Amino acid sequence: MSVKLGVVMDPIENVNYKKDSTMAMLWAAADRGWDISYMTPQDIFLDQGEALASMAPLNVFRDPAHFYEKGEAAIRPLSDLNVILMRKDPPFDNEYVYTTYMLEVAERQGTLIVNRCASLRDCNEKVFATQFPQCCPPVLVSADNERLKAFYAEHGDVIFKPLDGMGGSAIFRVKPQDPNLNVILETLTDFGRTTIMAQRFIPEISEGDKRILVVNGEAIPYCLARVPLAGENRGNLAAGGSGVAQELTDRDRWIVEQVAPALREKDLIFVGLDVIGDYLTEINVTSPTCIREIDAAYDTDIGGHLMDCIMERIA
Repeated sequence: MSVKLGVVMDPIENVNYKKDSTMAMLWAAADRGWDISYMTPQDIFLDQGEALASMAPLNVFRDPAHFYEKGEAAIRPLSDLNVILMRKDPPFDNEYVYTTYMLEVAERQGTLIVNRCASLRDCNEKVFATQFPQCCPPVLVSADNERLKAFYAEHGDVIFKPLDGMGGSAIFRVKPQDPNLNVILETLTDFGRTTIMAQRFIPEISEGDKRILVVNGEAIPYCLARVPLAGENRGNLAAGGSGVAQELTDRDRWIVEQVAPALREKDLIFVGLDVIGDYLTEINVTSPTCIREIDAAYDTDIGGHLMDCIMERIA
């Protein structure tokens, strides 16, 4: 079967060749002889209810000096494609949502979207994790500053973060008797108008914020622990953390077992769980990363495994 794969992503000329997980997926598709079509969200549109896009044929290469070639773009129906990888990075804003509406038209016509459009909209990456309280640290989601202060008073050492952030942006650790508590809450909640998350601080962050990749409900047996810089509370690579690949622990595997049935039910084929110490903190569904670092450390082929799962779905 000749597979027609589309990828929706940020401009390919701006990707980090050494780290980009989407490139690993595209190389795996090219290795299988699949036809690849490239588009950005701005290339997708609806015309009389039909989902169309200006798509460019794409060839990809494992050459840092020349890792892609785009052909001449042409307008085609999204439903011409067997599968579309939705790999647009956050922010998860209205434009992201509008793109999922248009992709969903093709989804209803039989094109597989990875991940399912409705689940991308429904599963906020921070709030979704709270559906598994047995896996999470004490956590509160609220816009009410007094309620957030009460949570802080109970736990003493707390992380406050926005629900739509990425890469560790706007995350605050508030230690006991921190004089900045009020201004932090006023800033994050916009004086009680914006809902945020409060999470008891997990000291094991010093050992790394682990990214566990899950393909079709099954964990890759290795993860990437993102270890913070000295004096930093965020392990995100975008915040300067360093990646250390390692095997999953028994607790990691147990967390995946708790979450996997919901991932399968929601057709979330490629997901990244964030685990600090013994606790699940986030479930990344939009554009999970860390494929390249794990592949390099353990000679895995996570992109190839994902393509094989996709092939089973569309065969």
